[in-house]
Amino acid sequence: MSNSTGAPRTARSGLIHEILDGAAAAAPGATAVRDPHGPWDYARVAALSHAFARWLTEMNVGRGDRILVLASSRREIVPVLYGASRVGAVLVPLDPGLKEFQLRSIIADSRPSLAIGESEGLQAAAAEARVPTHALDKLWEAVEFFLGETAGPPEVTSADLAIMIYTSGSTAAPKGVMCPHASVVFAASAINEVLGYGSDDVVLCRLPLAFDYGLYQVLLAGLGHAEIVLSGMETDLLLMTRMRERKVTIVPVVPSLGTMLTTLARRNPGATDSVRMITNTGAALSASSIDELRDCFPHARVVRMYGITECKRVTIMPPGEESDRPESVGRPLPGTRVLILDEEGVPLPPYKSGEIAVVGRNVMAGYWQAPEQTERVYRRDASTGDVWMRTGDYGSLDDDGYLYFEGRRDDMFKRKGTRMSTVEIEAAALDIPGVRAAAVLPPANGHDLALFVESDRSPQEVLREMARRLEPAKVPGICKAVARMPLTRNGKNARDRLALMLEGGES
Repeated sequence: MSNSTGAPRTARSGLIHEILDGAAAAAPGATAVRDPHGPWDYARVAALSHAFARWLTEMNVGRGDRILVLASSRREIVPVLYGASRVGAVLVPLDPGLKEFQLRSIIADSRPSLAIGESEGLQAAAAEARVPTHALDKLWEAVEFFLGETAGPPEVTSADLAIMIYTSGSTAAPKGVMCPHASVVFAASAINEVLGYGSDDVVLCRLPLAFDYGLYQVLLAGLGHAEIVLSGMETDLLLMTRMRERKVTIVPVVPSLGTMLTTLARRNPGATDSVRMITNTGAALSASSIDELRDCFPHARVVRMYGITECKRVTIMPPGEESDRPESVGRPLPGTRVLILDEEGVPLPPYKSGEIAVVGRNVMAGYWQAPEQTERVYRRDASTGDVWMRTGDYGSLDDDGYLYFEGRRDDMFKRKGTRMSTVEIEAAALDIPGVRAAAVLPPANGHDLALFVESDRSPQEVLREMARRLEPAKVPGICKAVARMPLTRNGKNARDRLALMLEGGES
């Protein structure tokens, strides 16, 4: 068991919009958000959030009503987030890449009061369900009509839902993770207590705001009175230009983005000098990728983190300890605990592998309209009142409470009698010089353990190198080279597409 000490400072009543109000009161003229259309300061974002809240009131949208938002990462999403909070509505951020089939499923499940977005799929799915839909540009003209007005104090509490984030639906219908104000504000505040976003920081956010890693950058910037630069609408080639122009200090990355940044940084020496911190979650960076980032961003600490949507963040390696315990993903958030459980749910001692469980106020409220799934994952300790959850992921703790992540439930499998994880096999592949990206598919559907690599080296060379790094049972039986690794919108390996390639259904 690991305990962190203390509890993070949070918004006054645990409501999301109080993060913005605190920033607007302390630094009204500081830049809050910037996109290709320009900057807005905190005073402007606060005014627009009030105007959006007033517009929602006119639309009879209020406490508990769901609002779907399917749009690219634009500055308007920031006051939409805070404005929905003001009236107690529940923001449901969606990936602009979702197909009409997926949107129909989410709309049927969430039963929204309105939808915001321009995609034809959203328009069709919402019309079929008779959900009013508003294009963001036209909506914003209406919102600005209410500038200077407020919606009045809502009857919203910190226990009310603020956000609902739908998990991937690649293998089943998407599940909506219910995120109350209190849990979101606590998680953001605890993360910031460790990472220390401040008023001198400029955050380059390439991540979609539909991805909770991206969305929380807005909250972290607000807590630190920092500037967030939304670059998702721009081409990759402009990233270094934005870093140089805005003197970017913080960059959150997933592995694919980290690889791209190192490539661009080598072509743009000096553009990275202002970066003080690179954070990573979503999928772990390999040791070689971390080394390359340190080489290309000489003044930056590379901060490893681990988390899942159901509790936002589990652990963070403190920035000052980035070179210590290189295999670890850090310590639990302030005010939380991490347990390692055996198959019977009994806590295990240090260095024993088992399922990772989390205890604390960062634990969300379960899955929307799915009580059986919620009961399988979430628990409340009757004696202490603590809420805890089983992550379905595996790892171990050391004597000092640092977590060592071994793999997600779907990553763990047995081959030739040996238990292994896709994570360790991918890490071995990424250690091979010349391998830029790697993804592993466990044995299934008649195929052996398969490795896909983005590399100039031949599959035979890669397998020979794998045999030098892993015991025989863990060396893949299949290796295929791809020109470019297929990725999800969140920058993770698209294993469904790789499976199709393996079966010959896609090239």
